[in-house]
Amino acid sequence: MRKTIYGYVRVSTKDQCEDRQLLALEGFPVLPENIFMDKLSGKDFNRPQYHRLMRKLKQGDLLVVKSIDRLGRNYDEILEQWRIITKEKKADIVVLDMPLLDTRQTGRDLTGTFVADLVLQILSYVAQTERENIHQRQREGIAAAKLRGVQFGRPRKPVPPEFFPLQAAWKAGKIPSRTAAKTLGISQDTFLRWVHGK
Repeated sequence: MRKTIYGYVRVSTKDQCEDRQLLALEGFPVLPENIFMDKLSGKDFNRPQYHRLMRKLKQGDLLVVKSIDRLGRNYDEILEQWRIITKEKKADIVVLDMPLLDTRQTGRDLTGTFVADLVLQILSYVAQTERENIHQRQREGIAAAKLRGVQFGRPRKPVPPEFFPLQAAWKAGKIPSRTAAKTLGISQDTFLRWVHGK
């Protein structure tokens, strides 16, 4: 069975430096006509060229990427794509930035696929743990700051002295809240919040 070596490049519209990835793939070597490239924004993950590549990729083929994050936005997505490529398509993957992520047979007792799968699972676990640690540190930091009296959100506007006569006029029914707010240069909501001591 003749295997084809494919390369995949992904760049966001903000980061246009695909040259680094292309040079790395061509140096592997991957033929330029077998390199698929998507340019997309961080929000939009619709990847037409990646889907074209997936349709072409068959058992025994090899997919080469510069770094693991080219396969997805997060480790869940990366693991899913890795599973599709290696288990469903039965193709191999080489990640140039991480030599351990190479599923080709090594000729030793442990196959490349086993080692690469293991490394990817560990990376995924580390990334997930780090995300959870960051969230935990954020929660602890916010709680500690609140204990010190730090206020979060937009700073409250100070109530000016001219508010009080306008409040009295509003309570007496002489002016509407909208007029009072306009006189003070604030929104009607803010005026009513001040009236109710919020």
